[in-house]
Amino acid sequence: MPEEEYRWLPRGELLSFEEIGQLVDAFIELGVDRVRLTGGEPLLRRGLPDLVAQLRQRSALRDIALTTNGLKLADQALELRRAGLDRITISLDSLRPERYHALTRRDGLQSALEGIRVASEVGFKSVKLNTVVLRGTNDDELPELLDFARAQGIEPRFVEYMDVGGATKWSRDDVVSRSEILERLEAHYGPIKSAGGDAVPSSAPARPYHLPDGTRFGIIASTTQPFCGSCDRSRLTADGNWYTCLYARNGQDLRTPLRGGVSHEEMVEVLRARWTGRDDRGAERRLGLASRNPLAQVDELQGDPHLEMHTRGG
Repeated sequence: MPEEEYRWLPRGELLSFEEIGQLVDAFIELGVDRVRLTGGEPLLRRGLPDLVAQLRQRSALRDIALTTNGLKLADQALELRRAGLDRITISLDSLRPERYHALTRRDGLQSALEGIRVASEVGFKSVKLNTVVLRGTNDDELPELLDFARAQGIEPRFVEYMDVGGATKWSRDDVVSRSEILERLEAHYGPIKSAGGDAVPSSAPARPYHLPDGTRFGIIASTTQPFCGSCDRSRLTADGNWYTCLYARNGQDLRTPLRGGVSHEEMVEVLRARWTGRDDRGAERRLGLASRNPLAQVDELQGDPHLEMHTRGG
């Protein structure tokens, strides 16, 4: 969760579903065929299944996914699936109530677990569980979380702790690397095999692995082994700022020209120029810093809510 004191984006500045659709159409023109709804918490957006249904009408989109903390998922999972949502990723960093509360500032573990249970039953093409691993906080739960996901019939993925906006207490010492995660899991389960070789597909930041019994899991090592060179993702905030890198300080305002009446063709050219001219290597550059501190401090986050991960999305 973000800091206690932070700024929400003004409601009047949020894109309408129609405006989101217009921008998606422009992205589709340039070859985008996958959309993920994330946040923050997307299930807080009123009428979200309606947005999914509108996006589903675009035949060029071959995949519509969503990332959620699961707290409101039990009540919405079936409606989202019927609206056309293909895949879902649920964030869960602990199975222990006291730890869950410390990490989320909420007593919501049972609601999250119920959301996971329902999601695994309503027919999504894929359900995955994301766990950010923090040394001294939840790194002793790796087998427990993996076994839980396996029992639910969903794929677990372990994520290295990233120094992105909102992680104001980030430290190198808190990062549990991919190699260490694998060592710990091998000590518990036995030999682990890579499920996809050494190459990481551009569309999949998680490197896949198999346990001896065939159970599949993934690790996202974007902190210690960044994959900027193969990244094919960008992020559109709820108020229309477009970021071509998770670590970018500034985005490009698309809402103003959109509401100013720019044509579809003109918007496509705006996107084309920014994408083809980008030189983002945020994670690689962070890796090379001799002294690596959190990307933003509390006062910066309070001054610019776009630096927050709950604004620009994961």
